[in-house]
Amino acid sequence: MNAAATSSLRRKCFKANIKMVVVKNSLLHKALMSIDDVDYSPLYGSLKGTTALLLCDTANAPAKLLKDKDYLKAGVPALKAAYAEESFYVGADQLDALVNIKSKNELIADVIALLQSPAKNVISALQSGGNTIHGILKTLEERPE
Repeated sequence: MNAAATSSLRRKCFKANIKMVVVKNSLLHKALMSIDDVDYSPLYGSLKGTTALLLCDTANAPAKLLKDKDYLKAGVPALKAAYAEESFYVGADQLDALVNIKSKNELIADVIALLQSPAKNVISALQSGGNTIHGILKTLEERPE
């Protein structure tokens, strides 16, 4: 990547609330080994060449940024590996899987929409039934005897 593409990527990362850090592979390997909670060994094989970490709170935000067509044309390197939502994604072919991960807010919105759907159907049915009964009564009232 040239300097202009790198600068543009850093600006986009900043706007998307993603922290971009270029790291040394050996130091990252040692840091990952020192963490006891998770076994990061699936990521060790991808620590070759230049490595940039994209860190954020939303699991799919960096993947969406890398999937942008402008960056593909600018020569942004492909995905090496990722750890998101307690899963490992190794290889550039896993980018689509990362993009499709739903964030916590998206999952909450889906659950709320599912919970609201039956209530909306009941209310709609009651309102349409009320209009139908009202129409029948009005017709019967206006009918001559």
